[in-house]
Amino acid sequence: MLFWTLTIALALAVALYLARAYMRGRGADAPAAAYDLRVFRDQLAELDRDLARGVLAPEDAERAKAEISRRILEADRQAAAAPARASGPGPYVVAVFGALVLAGSFFVYQSLGAPGYGDLPLARRVAMSEEVYAARLPQDEAEETAALNMAPAPPADPRMAELMDKLRSAVASRPNDTEGLELLARNEAAVGNYRAAWEAQRRLIALKGDAASGEDHAALAELMILAAGGVVSPEAEAVLARALELDPANGSARYFLGLMLAQAGRPDRTFTVWRGLLEEGPEDAPWMPPIRASIAELAWLAGEEGYTPPSAESRGPSEDDMQAAADMTPEDREVMIRGMVEGLNARLAGEGGTSDDWARLIGALGVLGETERASAIWNEAQDIFAASPDDLEKVAAAARAAGVLQ
Repeated sequence: MLFWTLTIALALAVALYLARAYMRGRGADAPAAAYDLRVFRDQLAELDRDLARGVLAPEDAERAKAEISRRILEADRQAAAAPARASGPGPYVVAVFGALVLAGSFFVYQSLGAPGYGDLPLARRVAMSEEVYAARLPQDEAEETAALNMAPAPPADPRMAELMDKLRSAVASRPNDTEGLELLARNEAAVGNYRAAWEAQRRLIALKGDAASGEDHAALAELMILAAGGVVSPEAEAVLARALELDPANGSARYFLGLMLAQAGRPDRTFTVWRGLLEEGPEDAPWMPPIRASIAELAWLAGEEGYTPPSAESRGPSEDDMQAAADMTPEDREVMIRGMVEGLNARLAGEGGTSDDWARLIGALGVLGETERASAIWNEAQDIFAASPDDLEKVAAAARAAGVLQ
């Protein structure tokens, strides 16, 4: 009701303002001509007074009267012509036309707009996200729903089907064989039997017990998500939580955590998670293409309109890069590291980055023996991460390793 009241009030105010301007314009010429006539008649009277007082010569007075008379005739002509120039729609026609425009605009809004649609403040959007999160289907129901929407699987290759039967029989006869279970989980996934794949992976984790790694749990979560058609169920979320508990840096688990947040209607939190993955790399990680395809839209939804994704070329040297450089000649190693360092340095200067990026840059400069530059970067990092002791300590550790900080 408030929306319609304000809309009608604003529309009427605009219509009245336009009508007032129109009506003023219709009679603008006639009042101007009438004003000129009054001025010219006053000038004639003033001439007569000046002539009577002797301050104006008769010849000059006659010339002035002739000029004023000519102007009076022109003003009379303009006054007579003013109604013809102002001929146009009368006020009633304008009122009817305005009413039709207003009625038409409301009709168009009723057809194309969303009458009655309430506002969505931030608190309400968060509450809706929590409702979606709480209403997620359990794993079994999610798989059933996914199966209804999946296209029929192509006929299985007879040779592959025979090999899979043999593998299943072998694992069944040796249920405590971890290598067999790992092989079974991988091959069930390869032929599209994701349910059987994650069940085999779950048995593998149970056999490993405390020796199961974060990567083992991340693989289980991924298979469960694939079986559910890409939906992160509560059961899959619990597995992801365990994977991140064992390995907080696990890229696969962090990717699917961000996917779950996106499905729950929290693109802002997805952006935070995926931004870290994108900046850390490596570029050949399987989650990098989907993140790169979505990060710009996520940044916009998160309110980070000025965000620019880091390019692959601007990424600094990772631990794998540094290890690979160890097999090179000293000259080739320095060229490779220096190129990566300069790209990382340019990105941090222009876009900023995480504490891991700053630590990587300081470490790489230490390898190159550029301790002065590393010291300057460390000084800058102290200002940037002053409010985050954990991040600052991470960069300080790199500075100590580079010989910059004692």
